[in-house]
Amino acid sequence: MSRNYKFHNPEGLYFISFAVVGWLDVFTRNEYKEIFLESLRFCQNNKGMEIKRNILCAI
Repeated sequence: MSRNYKFHNPEGLYFISFAVVGWLDVFTRNEYKEIFLESLRFCQNNKGMEIKRNILCAI
């Protein structure tokens, strides 16, 4: 994972998109999905991250 992408403006609104390498079935297994969602909740509760909209897609 790259550490080059930093969010320098704390008041800014950012669009973030990413893909899963190798089509790992992250969102079809509940335990993986919950780890991801818990990580988002942690960032919201402890780091001040605000999520305006989110879309989780599984193909």
